[in-house]
This record gives sequence, C-alpha cells and structure tokens, in this order.
Amino acid sequence: MTNYRVHPSPIDADQRRAAPKIICYNVEQLPEYDHQFYQRARSELQKIDQIIIAPRDANSFTVPAGHFFRISSIEGPQVGDLNLFNANNLQERFFSGKTRQLHASHLSTGDRLWSNLPNLRAMATITHDTLDWYGWDDDGAGIHDVIGTRCDPYTNFMLQHTNYHYCCHSNLTRALARHLKQTTAEVEPYIHDVLNVFMCTGFTKDTHQYFMKASPVRPGDYIEFFAEIDLLGVLSTCPGGDCGSSHSDDSTLCYPLKVEIFKPTEENLLNWKSPTLNAYHQSHGINPGQTEVLQKIK
Repeated sequence: MTNYRVHPSPIDADQRRAAPKIICYNVEQLPEYDHQFYQRARSELQKIDQIIIAPRDANSFTVPAGHFFRISSIEGPQVGDLNLFNANNLQERFFSGKTRQLHASHLSTGDRLWSNLPNLRAMATITHDTLDWYGWDDDGAGIHDVIGTRCDPYTNFMLQHTNYHYCCHSNLTRALARHLKQTTAEVEPYIHDVLNVFMCTGFTKDTHQYFMKASPVRPGDYIEFFAEIDLLGVLSTCPGGDCGSSHSDDSTLCYPLKVEIFKPTEENLLNWKSPTLNAYHQSHGINPGQTEVLQKIK
C-alpha cells in the first residue's frame, strides 16, 4: 500500500479496524495428516535416482506416485524454486496461492502442495523438514514460503534495465524445455509460482513489503515430500544463493542442490490410494440446457 493517502479517517475508523479476524477456510474439514502412515512409509526406503542441480541452473525429475523425494543442501546455503506438475497432464500444476490459503505463508511437515483449479487435490505432502526448528523469527520471517513468485527476467528488466538470463523463471523454462524437447516459447506458459525451498522471508512490520534474509539452511539439511500423484518436478537453484544479499545477478555465491528419489516397500503403502480429482461438477450454475444455448450463441 502506498503512502499517498488523501482521505481523513472517518469517525468510526477505530471500530471498523477492530473487526474480528476470521480464518478464511475451515481446514479442519481437510483429511488429517496421517503421521504414523508417512513415518511407516519412510522407514524403509530404496534410493532409485539422484539429480544434482548446478548453481544458477535448473533440472527436471520425475517421481512416481507413492514415492518420496528429498531436496538437500550439499555444499553451502542455497535456496531453490520448485515447480510441480502432474507428470501425465501438465495442465495440472502446483497452485501456490491456494496452498497458502489452506495452510500458511510458509510450509513444513504435514502441509500439502495443492494443484490448480479445476483439479484441486494434494499433489505432494511434506513428510520431513530439518529446518522445522526455525519457526518464526523476530522479523516475522519463516522458511519455505509460498508468497514470493520467483525471480524473473521481466521484472528484473523493468527495474534494472538489464537482460539477465539465469533468474529462476528462465532456469525453470530452460529445464522444462529440455525435458519436453520443446522450445522455451512453447513451455514458458507452463511455468508457475513456486515453493521457495529453504528461503527465509516475511513481510516488513511497517510497510508490509516482502523481504528476504539469509537462509539458515546448511549442508545436510533437507525437505522431504511424498508424491501423492505421478509428479514431474522442476527445480532451480536461485541466483541469489542464500538470498541474504541480492538476486538476479552473478554477484552472489551459489551452490548446487541435490534431489533424491526414494521407493518405499509395498507393505508400508498398504491401503494407500492416490487422491482423486476434485468432485465439483463444474457446471458453475449453468444447467445443460443453458449450456446448449450459450454454445449456439457462440
């Protein structure tokens, strides 16, 4: 919000501001996080793949439903930007805004990553987070945010008047293009807002602006997910490194990130089923007869 306020406060301003807070969604209706199931599932894991994401770059990986994947710091503090897709239908992808509304501005163990409309189902569940100790610091910052979009060359050009090709948006675009064997122009519309893995962020208390600070992540730290559906992941190592100084340039020290894929035993997945698509019938208030009329008008 800008400071260009021209209207005086009304007489009842304090009363209006004192309206009670109401949590937007009754999340108690969501399926509970089954801690025992996920702990049992992750107790016996076979590593089946590993990908190293080079600094200021991105790469793709696939995770079958019912498998785990971990994103790890291996050499130094580094933030990553994660896109997730339904591996069988790229139109279904991670919806950071709805995930934020259903959980919080920052995610940790027990939270789910939800897909976009009209699908709206859990794509992945966070099952372990070595940075869960951080909580909220005195600045109001937390870890693993779903509020920042991703650094991109368009905003960078608008603000800095320079072309920089290794923003996370560009990294993700190149990696998805390689995976799909398509051009960057063809795949760029699929790139979406991210889970900022390991990133430490918040809003300033005075101006409520989005800020970042040095991530507390260190080599050996990781965040782990359970794939609720077949997943295609694309992960960028942010050019901001630990995001404690700058981003969208080559001035910051950056490090690789590691992605590992793990397969649990069939016994430990007994009775587990991948979530179905959202059951809303998508009529949007128009009955079949009205739909036929609208189609004729077109």
